[in-house]
Amino acid sequence: MKKILFLLTTFFFSASLFAALSVEGTYQGKNLYVQNPMDDEGFGYCATKVTINGDVMPGGTNMRAFEIDFSQFNIEIGEPIFIVIEHHDGCKPKIMNPEVLLPRSTFTVDEIKVTKGGDLLWKTSGEQGKLPFTIEQYRWNKWVPVGEVQGKGGGTINSYEFNLIPHSGENTVRVVQIDHSGTKRPSKEVKFVSSTPIVTKTPAKVKDEIKFMANGKPYETKYEIHDAYGNIVKKGTGETVNCSNLLKGVYYISFDNANEKFIKN
Repeated sequence: MKKILFLLTTFFFSASLFAALSVEGTYQGKNLYVQNPMDDEGFGYCATKVTINGDVMPGGTNMRAFEIDFSQFNIEIGEPIFIVIEHHDGCKPKIMNPEVLLPRSTFTVDEIKVTKGGDLLWKTSGEQGKLPFTIEQYRWNKWVPVGEVQGKGGGTINSYEFNLIPHSGENTVRVVQIDHSGTKRPSKEVKFVSSTPIVTKTPAKVKDEIKFMANGKPYETKYEIHDAYGNIVKKGTGETVNCSNLLKGVYYISFDNANEKFIKN
């Protein structure tokens, strides 16, 4: 029993001298560079071993900085990778360019259309990473996000669909992606004419509530209300808008495919 206790104590003491830094992402065709400081005792370098998807990186880590060359592991662009850098506990290596593992927006839209039923259909190729597509509808003189569909990645031909809620008259829609660079990459625009009835609002001078009507009946529509300084104070979808908590003054309301001004009494 004493021998077993000694072995367990030795194991835990040894384990406490080491730690691991892990990072995961998607291979985008670029290598990682690691800054490798001296260990806390000054007799060697911090990192002791590197594994990529479970395989040990050849060449070792006994240097001030080293490169993780993914071409040595037959990894294809778009494949997921998981890296573990084992190191001494009193120091920590630093990955200099972790952004190269983040997925980039590389899609090409091969086909995009809207069906008679209001479904937006599109096919893509060249998606290296799994990034979401945001569906945008042009209304109120700006692009308005109306939904999101998760991208599939894989670099193959992918098919997607999204059910639109059109406004009256001509509609314009597109899909966009934004990757870690912050750059928005849009598809081409698709235009179609909707049979949705024209929506009106009432009353002109508002006290407690705004009502939306179409063909003489209450009608649900998407809306935004801005104050005189352009700040959004209410937004949503509905047949009515509760305005009892708005301060008196001038407001601007966007609904259906219209922009109007109203007075809150």
